Amino acid sequence: MSAVVYEVTLTVERAIAGDYRAWLHGHVRQMLALPGFLDARLSEVGDPAPGEGAVVFCCHYRLQDAAALDAYLRDHAPRMRAEGIERFGTRFSAQRRVMTVLADY
Repeated sequence: MSAVVYEVTLTVERAIAGDYRAWLHGHVRQMLALPGFLDARLSEVGDPAPGEGAVVFCCHYRLQDAAALDAYLRDHAPRMRAEGIERFGTRFSAQRRVMTVLADY
């Protein structure tokens, strides 16, 4: 079985970026406590440059396999996503991608 990378790109209003980032650290730790999550990397996107008044964060979660991602999406994603929406409303947006790991070097 191949590991899976679940990428979440977050475009956040600059005015709330500090609060959002502080909240995001705890959110990532909660994600890592879920079954099948192996590790995560949080980055701030510099290129392409975000639009004026925005900050873009990107989180790569590595999961043990596609079944672990399916379980997350089925059992936990609605609740985990709702927490950010409840706190920050429409002041951020999220885009998601899923990749299969072919090789680690």
